[in-house]
This record gives sequence, structure tokens and C-alpha cells, in this order.
Amino acid sequence: MAVSKELLDILVCPVCKVDVKLTPDQKGLKCSKCHRVYPVRDDIPVMLVDEARVEPS
Repeated sequence: MAVSKELLDILVCPVCKVDVKLTPDQKGLKCSKCHRVYPVRDDIPVMLVDEARVEPS
């Protein structure tokens, strides 16, 4: 697993404060509300709005 379960349990989207879920390829964390995907680099989530991309639902 790229990101530990304990870390996933506490991470939220910095924009809308909703839990994020690991993407199927484990290269990002996606917010279910605003659909931003934050990248995971070297097993470290980059939770910066400027680094996120917006995907369709």
C-alpha cells in the first residue's frame, strides 16, 4: 500500500474538508465532493491545492 491506513484515516481534502480515498492506481488521493486528486509521490501525499487536478466524477 502506498499510503498507510492510519494516515488515510486522518487526511481530508484541504478545500472542502471531506475524506479522501486512494485512487485505484494508488498514485493519488481523490476527494468525493470536489473531485480533486492529490498526487502521492514516494508514498507521501501532496495535499496542496495547486498540485491537485480536478477529475470528472
